[in-house]
Amino acid sequence: MLTAFRNALVIADLRAKLLVTIGLLAIFRLMVFIPTPGIDIERLRQGVFGQQGIFTLLNFISGGNFRVFSIAALGVIPYITASIIIQLLTSTYPPLEKLSKEGEEGRRKITQYTRYGATALGAVQAVFLAIALLGPSGALKVGWSNGPFFWMVVLVTQVAGISVVMWLGEKITEYGVGNGISLIIYAGIVAAFPNAFAQQFALIGRGESNIFGLIIFLALLIIAIAGMVLVQQAERRIPVQYARKVVGRKVMGGQTTYIPLRLNAAGVIPIIFAVSIIILPQTIIGAFPDVIWLQALGAWFNPGQWQGLITSTLLIAGFTYFYTQISFDPRRISENLREYGGFVPGVRPGQPTTEHLTRITNRITLWGALFLGAVNALPQTLAWLTRTQISFAFSGTGLLIVVGVALDTLRQLESQLMMRHYEGFVSKGRIRGRGRRF
Repeated sequence: MLTAFRNALVIADLRAKLLVTIGLLAIFRLMVFIPTPGIDIERLRQGVFGQQGIFTLLNFISGGNFRVFSIAALGVIPYITASIIIQLLTSTYPPLEKLSKEGEEGRRKITQYTRYGATALGAVQAVFLAIALLGPSGALKVGWSNGPFFWMVVLVTQVAGISVVMWLGEKITEYGVGNGISLIIYAGIVAAFPNAFAQQFALIGRGESNIFGLIIFLALLIIAIAGMVLVQQAERRIPVQYARKVVGRKVMGGQTTYIPLRLNAAGVIPIIFAVSIIILPQTIIGAFPDVIWLQALGAWFNPGQWQGLITSTLLIAGFTYFYTQISFDPRRISENLREYGGFVPGVRPGQPTTEHLTRITNRITLWGALFLGAVNALPQTLAWLTRTQISFAFSGTGLLIVVGVALDTLRQLESQLMMRHYEGFVSKGRIRGRGRRF
C-alpha cells in the first residue's frame, strides 16, 4: 500500500487531485473555528450540550461543528436529506423521472433542485436549532437577546455555511478524489477520534469505565472492522459468454467474461442516508423539551438507546435495498447483453435474463443489508455487554462510514493507477497480472 501511495504522488495529475482534496477538506475543518455570531461558546459547552444528549449524533457527523455552533453546524445533513427526497421523487414523479433521462442537462437540473431543497431544509433546521439549543439555555453573549432577530442571524449564517459546504463537496468530487460529500463526513468522523480516545481514558480514570472491558471491546471491534472490509470487497460474478461472429476472414467475439455484483452494491450510501433521516426529527423534537411524548418519541431516533438502535438498523437495511435498485437495473443490463450478442450460460436472453439477475441481486442484497444492520448494532451491543461507556465515534454507524468511504476512495485511486500501469491498493497480484496484458 505504501508503494501505491508513492506511485500516486509521483503522477502529476493524481498528486494534484490529492492536494485539491486535502486542501478543500482543510477549509471545511477550519470552519469549525468560526462560531455563529452571538454565541457564548463556553456557556454552550457547559450548559446546553451537556443536557441535550439527543444532539450527540449531529455533533459527531458534523465533525464537532455543532459543539461550538459554528457556521457549518448542520454540515452536509440538509444536502443528503434533500438528495434522498429528490431520488424518491425521481422514482415516483413522472416529470422528474423524465428529466433524469435527458442526459447531462437533466442531471444538472436535478442537482440544482437538490441544492434548493438543501437550502430550504437547512433554513428550517436552523430555526429549530436556535429555539432548541439557545432559547432555554441563555447561551448568548451579553447584549444579545433571543428572538426573531437572533433567529434571523442563525438562519443566515447556517444557510451560508450549508452553501459553502455543498460547494466544497461538489468541487472535491469534480477536481479531487472520491465523493466530496462522503469525504466531508469522513473527515468529521476521523477528527472526532482523538477526543473520543481522550474521553475513554478520562472515564477509566474516574472509575466510570472498565479497562478490561475496553480492551475486550476494542479487540472485538478490530475483528468487526476486518469483517467490514471483507464484505465490502465481496462480489458475486455472473458468467457471460459472447457469441462468435465471422466478419470476412476474422472471427470476432466468443470471449467469456463476468458481471461483478457486489455483496454491498450500495456502499456507504445507506448508512449516510439513515443518519440523515435520524437527525432530522432529532432537531425538531429538541425544540420542545417540555413535551413528554415528543421526548419519548425522540428515544426512537437516538442510536445510544435500544429503540434508536433498532430504528437505525432498520433504516440502513431499507436504504440498502432502495439504493441497490436505483444503482443496478437488471433490465438495462440484459438489454445491453442481447444487443452485443452476450448471454448468461443456461439462461435465455431477454426477460429470463432480467429475472435471473433480479433474483440474484435480491438474494445478495438481503445478506448485504443484514450485514450492515448487524455491524451497526454490534459495537453498541458489545458496549452494553461489557458495561463499557463508548463514544459515538466507535459506534457501528461511524465505523461503517469510515471503512466504506476509505475503501471507495482507495478503489478510485486504484483505477487511476491501473490506467497508468501502476499497482493499486486492494489486490496487488491481480493488478500485476492485468499490467502484463497491457
